[in-house]
Amino acid sequence: MTTKEVADKLVGYCRQGQFENAMKELYSPEIVSIEPDGAPMKEARGMEEVIAKSQHFMESVEEFHSNEVSDPVVADNFFSCSMKMDVTFKGMGRMTMEEVCLYKVKDGKISEEQFFFTPAPQG
Repeated sequence: MTTKEVADKLVGYCRQGQFENAMKELYSPEIVSIEPDGAPMKEARGMEEVIAKSQHFMESVEEFHSNEVSDPVVADNFFSCSMKMDVTFKGMGRMTMEEVCLYKVKDGKISEEQFFFTPAPQG
């Protein structure tokens, strides 16, 4: 798949809330995922760690209220999009999360992802 095809598929999955399907189909087994300083898990390497990180996030959510994903911006082997989620977290209440997501595609799979957002204070 081209970078544009991967980007369009990822955005489609994310708009439907099908994050696990996106990972299984579009991520390289050697995926590297990077979060900003202050996030619960700064870096995950490999499919097993990335899925565990995603499951940890999903388990912290009490309720999803809405999810918005922008169209992707594609350049060379990279693409980015913004995501906005209205979420109630267990023990933290309802909040809106906004982030910019940057992805690198290698051999038709997402090999790296990096998220840019302001982490919520951890208590």
